[in-house]
Amino acid sequence: MDRDSIYDFGLADVLLLDRMNELAEPDVLYPFALDELLCKMTGQGGPSICHIWRHPRGFVMGLRDSRLPGAAEAERLLKSEGWSTAVRNSGGAAVPLDLGIINISLILPKSKAGSIHFHGDFERMYALIRHALKETGCRVDKGEIQGAYCPGDFDLSINGYKFCGIAQRRLAHAYIVQAFVVAEGEGQERASLVRSFYDKAADGKGANNYPLVRDESTASLEQLTELGRGAGQAFADAVKRIIRSQQTEAGLREAEARLVMPASEQILAMAEVLRSRYAIQGA
Repeated sequence: MDRDSIYDFGLADVLLLDRMNELAEPDVLYPFALDELLCKMTGQGGPSICHIWRHPRGFVMGLRDSRLPGAAEAERLLKSEGWSTAVRNSGGAAVPLDLGIINISLILPKSKAGSIHFHGDFERMYALIRHALKETGCRVDKGEIQGAYCPGDFDLSINGYKFCGIAQRRLAHAYIVQAFVVAEGEGQERASLVRSFYDKAADGKGANNYPLVRDESTASLEQLTELGRGAGQAFADAVKRIIRSQQTEAGLREAEARLVMPASEQILAMAEVLRSRYAIQGA
């Protein structure tokens, strides 16, 4: 099998939802709520979707982060500094979001023959991102990067610096694989922000309860490749080209006919459900 072929990872017939420049909604939970609703629809016969989005100033915690003794106070400080905060319902740990972070959500139905191992779902995202960066000439590795924020087996890195993390949300009949890609700006600044969050949220609790983040663990595509200051748009455009290269006219018409976009009111209502369900204890 060609290592750089994404056709082996089940990305055919994916409908592209490009929300890169839809930045009016300040609530960082809005795109997660949209993913949740779209995933339910995909599980009920709706199309597979690749959702590309950004948020201007958000800080998203993992479930384990939300249980740290000082999480509520750390969140209050972030809010006072203008961050929209939330606890996400997918795996992973704390990540900051800004206009230099490109987020990709692959929303796919579960196999009728039974769900494959979740690593296969992560491999799909890894293949997509690796292929999107192929023309940079940079090798994209996977494997946990020590000291990176939101660490995991599917950290994606270039020359030992993490630039992407992957998480997953599974429903009864469909699932979401979410990736954040540090495209522009300084990766070290984001790592420093997350480290500062844990310094406050841990409140003296043992270090085995949260990631030990080092500033030098993370870098952006702007820093790691020759894409330059337009790295975010260049990367997003590459992802979109890959998706479009697999679409057929008939398949696109059929997918669009099955897509029912949730109204803004529905998305906001789901955001409130998620916020209530995954609230920080003591907040």
